[in-house]
Amino acid sequence: MAAQINPSILSADFSRLADEAKAVEGADWLHVDVMDNHFVPNLTLGVPVVESLAKATDTPLDCHLMIEDPDRWAPGYIEAGAGSVTFHVEAAAAPVRLAREIRAKGARASMALRPATPIEPYEDLLPELDMLLVMTVEPGFGGQAFLDIMLPKIRRTRELISKHGLELWLQVDGGVSASTIERCAEAGADVFVAGSAVYGAEDPAKAVQELRALAKKTTGATGLCGHSTTGR
Repeated sequence: MAAQINPSILSADFSRLADEAKAVEGADWLHVDVMDNHFVPNLTLGVPVVESLAKATDTPLDCHLMIEDPDRWAPGYIEAGAGSVTFHVEAAAAPVRLAREIRAKGARASMALRPATPIEPYEDLLPELDMLLVMTVEPGFGGQAFLDIMLPKIRRTRELISKHGLELWLQVDGGVSASTIERCAEAGADVFVAGSAVYGAEDPAKAVQELRALAKKTTGATGLCGHSTTGR
């Protein structure tokens, strides 16, 4: 059973990002949070840093765009080296067109939902995506506590994915740790973004392995389908 762990560099030491990326090279993806201080009340990094990270690590980059006008800016992150690009449906003017453009440029297309955004209105969009991200905290800051009220939403999302027979990854981001990852996996998630749980650990690489083992144990018990981390 596939259970993917994506450490978030939002919790890393920004003064030594190349070293921090190397510290988790056993991870499936490196999660890069891009914030513009407009869509969310925080400002992080942009295309130049993503381009530098892509040169510094062999771990594929999973860019989460918490920005306004992703329709305009998302392609630049693919050109910078992102292997997966996530846009927020609340910010996208034309999500289907954007997802198709991301795929056409060779990256995996992912759509994110804020905690208050329901999945049901976007059921028909699911075949256009490679991954769907259910935020388990309000986007904008790392280190927040996991919102247990998101578990039913994760379950509903997994049910919709299964209903349509899609090979669609279901990612969760926010408060994922050793104490919450099994609940997320049981609800149907198979891709887990972990920030402080990895970079706050004494051994980040070991933390990745331990989180993956916990998630695998649960996804195996619930019979979730495994997916490859490459291709669509």
